[in-house]
Amino acid sequence: MLQFSKSTCSTILAASLSAAFSAPAAFADVSNADVWGNWRGYMEGLGYTISASENASGNTLTVTDITMTVPPADGMDEISASMPSMTMTEQGDGTVRVTLPPLSQLVFNVNPADSETVQLNIDYVQDGFNMIVSGDAAKLDYAYSAKSVTASLTNLIVDGTTLGNDMARGDINVSDVSGTSTIKTSNPRTAQQNLTAGAVTYAMNFSDPDTDAAAKFNGSMQNMTTTATSVIPTAGVSMQDMNAMLAAGFNATGTVTHQGGKLDMSFNGPDGAGTAQTSSGSGTIGFSMSSDGLSYDVGQTDLSLNALIPDVPLPIVMNMARSNLNFAMPIQKSDVEQDFALGFTMGDFTVSDMLWGMLDPGAQLPRDPATLVLDLTGKAKVLFDFLDPDQAAALASSGANPGELNALTLKNLIVDAVGARLSGTGDFTFDNTDTATFGGMPRPTGAVDLQLVGGNGLIDKLVGMGLLPEQQAMGARMMMGLFAVPGEAPDTLNSKIEFNDQGHILANGQRIQ
Repeated sequence: MLQFSKSTCSTILAASLSAAFSAPAAFADVSNADVWGNWRGYMEGLGYTISASENASGNTLTVTDITMTVPPADGMDEISASMPSMTMTEQGDGTVRVTLPPLSQLVFNVNPADSETVQLNIDYVQDGFNMIVSGDAAKLDYAYSAKSVTASLTNLIVDGTTLGNDMARGDINVSDVSGTSTIKTSNPRTAQQNLTAGAVTYAMNFSDPDTDAAAKFNGSMQNMTTTATSVIPTAGVSMQDMNAMLAAGFNATGTVTHQGGKLDMSFNGPDGAGTAQTSSGSGTIGFSMSSDGLSYDVGQTDLSLNALIPDVPLPIVMNMARSNLNFAMPIQKSDVEQDFALGFTMGDFTVSDMLWGMLDPGAQLPRDPATLVLDLTGKAKVLFDFLDPDQAAALASSGANPGELNALTLKNLIVDAVGARLSGTGDFTFDNTDTATFGGMPRPTGAVDLQLVGGNGLIDKLVGMGLLPEQQAMGARMMMGLFAVPGEAPDTLNSKIEFNDQGHILANGQRIQ
């Protein structure tokens, strides 16, 4: 029933942040007129069309009926957002105070060319909001604080039909907010921002009357901090053309940290109902985007999960001391190699004794915390612009190769569980002119070094438990003997797998292909 395109969601988010948070960050000058003109020029430089009514009286400028519109372009939907008012007051000391009403009712309209129209009505409530802007035309400084800021979805209207709060509802509250920012208004515009908050809480519920599917989410984060820097070109480019923005020097980096979070959710659907609760001791999210590529780095400590899901007879209970997921990828076409990376860590995780009891009732397998680590880096050539929808559509229809893999490094591999440990490192380069030797993939040259500790002992335990037939265990031992040699320590196997420039594969110096 509700079909949101990627461009719609991303544009709504951008417009929301601009209206609720980024807009005040652009205020900085010693006169009200210059403050408003700076903000308006900033938004228009990003591709927004701004309309508003202005009323100046004494040392106060009141701006009402503010509407920002993003016209459709490059397959993006038309988005408009409005807010009732804001007030700027010259303090007589070279600073400007920015005031927002306690309640602002924001309206977002999404008018796609080929699907349902959507209107979101959001109440934006702030308690004790205070912002003072200082500086000059070249360098803008501001400081702000609030006891709390709340955004609540009050109405969702799809193709003229209003969905009640039982079908769509969302509330986000941020308490004890304070922040500072420094903005330089040169071309490109640069900004450094810092935000702290005591707690962030959120509650959302959604349901679809056509399928009877429903979901509810309630969560929180404690002691959140955010730092961000951005460089935004302001001449001759629009935020709607991200490729042009990147080419003109756009870049953004940011980090969000918290000191504890939790999430409770429940869901119901055609396959059944379920619940899940998660919590963490702390967490970090890092983000960057520039012509060099896009990267994320997400980590948590003391993560726990307790879930009941359909078709699983027991609760899923898991605890993990640390977890991490990171990736980096190029996003612009280039004739030179670009870096990429992928990694994840599941450190010291355990599952419940109830689940162990189903798998290993005799407790023959060690139940020590397990660890999985994968850390990959490499170099590749990107043959099209990921952020250009026309190029992406042409690539999908043609089936052409989106890029070339040139090098891959296995910096670290660890699989440590049930009494056995596999580890490895390796380096490879790839010849993209030879895709015949290995059945369509570029020919690799390089080697990987692997070590397995406790493998034979694990096989013995699996045979004793009846999970692994003796014949299959014998086959596994024969394979290990073919690809590995005994190490110095007991029950240790080492293996070096090489791919040479002649297209041969060698295991510990012996050719196997």
